[in-house]
Amino acid sequence: MNQFLQPTALFPFSVVVIAVVAVVSSAIGKTRKKELQFHNNLRIREMEHERKMKELEIELEEAKARSCTGQAAECRPAQGGRQGC
Repeated sequence: MNQFLQPTALFPFSVVVIAVVAVVSSAIGKTRKKELQFHNNLRIREMEHERKMKELEIELEEAKARSCTGQAAECRPAQGGRQGC
């Protein structure tokens, strides 16, 4: 047991431990970078979806307004303050 506690015996063990810590920290860094990239891509896709939904909502309102003016019936206010036919 005294032989294991000698500095010359601990040196190879400490080198292995340092190498393992370096590899693990590198792997964690790469994983974190991929995770952040995934979340950024998800956020971008969500914003694009939101923009597309707003465009479709505006297009739907315009179509309703066109169909409303094309009919003989008058438009009456619908729920939510929007115009409906």
